[in-house]
Amino acid sequence: MRQILLVAPILIPLAAASVTAVLWSRPAAQRAIGLAAAIALFLATLLLLREVIAGGMIVGQMGNWPAPFGITMVVDLFSAAMLAITGLMGLTVALYALGPGAKERDAAGFQPLFHALLMGVAGAFSTGDLFNLYVWFEVMLIASFGLLVLDRTREQIDGGLRYVMLNLVGTTIFLLAIGLIYGLTGTLNLADLARVAPGVENQGALAAAAILLLVSFGAKAAVFPLFNWLPASYHTASMPVAAIFAALLTKVGVYAIIRVFTLVFSHDHALFGPILAGIAIATMVVGVLGAAAHYDVRRILSFHIISQIGYMLIGVALMTPLAIAGSVLYIIHHIVVKANLFLIAGAIRHIGGSFALARLGGLWVSVPLLGILFLIPALSLAGIPPLSGFWGKFVVIRASLEAEAWLLAFIALAVGVLTLYSMIKIWNEAFWKSAPAAAPPTQWTGRERIATFAPIVALCLVTLLIGLWTQPFAAFSLATAEALLDREAYIAAVLGPDPIRFAGVSP
Repeated sequence: MRQILLVAPILIPLAAASVTAVLWSRPAAQRAIGLAAAIALFLATLLLLREVIAGGMIVGQMGNWPAPFGITMVVDLFSAAMLAITGLMGLTVALYALGPGAKERDAAGFQPLFHALLMGVAGAFSTGDLFNLYVWFEVMLIASFGLLVLDRTREQIDGGLRYVMLNLVGTTIFLLAIGLIYGLTGTLNLADLARVAPGVENQGALAAAAILLLVSFGAKAAVFPLFNWLPASYHTASMPVAAIFAALLTKVGVYAIIRVFTLVFSHDHALFGPILAGIAIATMVVGVLGAAAHYDVRRILSFHIISQIGYMLIGVALMTPLAIAGSVLYIIHHIVVKANLFLIAGAIRHIGGSFALARLGGLWVSVPLLGILFLIPALSLAGIPPLSGFWGKFVVIRASLEAEAWLLAFIALAVGVLTLYSMIKIWNEAFWKSAPAAAPPTQWTGRERIATFAPIVALCLVTLLIGLWTQPFAAFSLATAEALLDREAYIAAVLGPDPIRFAGVSP
């Protein structure tokens, strides 16, 4: 049963992508199968998370080839949490995609591309070696580019080309790093790399390979200075696509940074810790200043994706259990909140007729429910207690203070204040001020209304749950952090008590 659950997050979206592609000319059937697959994926990832919590890490060797020779899949607490949140995002966005514009999106190929993207994300979170992480990155890139240009507008094609070009450069650098690492160590299995990396004779070359990995993963995570593709492309996508992108794509890059630099290169933290701290600071500052300068809802939210990535890097920069626990908790919170804000942005556009704040107004009078639903994730993103964002920021800032990283703590606090400014700006312009002109009544069916508001309400409830019932999430995050720092347990689980050694490579 454990092995079935291990591969289910990949096989379910793979089957859904295949079947919906075959049913290209039958959009109603595509939607039904896509929603059923999203439900199945969510349930499977919840069962997988429960199994990992109860029985420990799950390791699978594909084709019964022993590690490090074969393809290894590994799901520990961190992977299981990321897979579960991927399942939740897949379900909520699949439901939201049944709303306005569903027929046009499905006719353009939304369903197979959407599930192919979920498959790539699940594969990246489950893989146990660097080369297959590269493969899953490529799967994600292909699917995400198709989703980004779904409507085939000039704006989307321009944004899509910028997106794909920088990401192709990033994956090319990733491939170069893989070649260098394999030449130095003779292995690409993460557990085996963790075993042999401290004993590599040429540590300078290994550090150079690690820098290449950081550049590649940083491009995927949209860290400073590799973030330009995100605000140039995300605002062009349709809202279901932008929501799933905002939730998951950059987090795959963050996941890869945390996984590799806590497991493989932890012995060289004295070098990489200050580098990651500097990147975190610059990413927070540049992202929040970009958000403060814009007056388009999509661009504001896009820049805030960048700024919040900086908080997630604080954990691996400090490499303490509390700091990494804060990063894990912040990732979980941010995925939920950021996806929800993009879903709400889609509702604002449908009701108010625009994403430009100058053309919006009066939504608090016309749709007060939407105003309440906006305030929950918006205030959470800014770190207002007792919402989920407060606890994530509290833990990473406390960890920074305990580590005497005063600048990190100060910047994190200041960025929170500027984030609140951006959210208040959206509230004042879109909801509180008077409507600039009489808008025509919103046209949508009952099904579209339910499809729009049900996932928004669900994600708001999750945000409130994390904020008001924080203890289990905090305890889970701390357990995850301790497991990430326990390299020997990971190595033993994957390689066994007597690991096979490559000829000429010292442990």
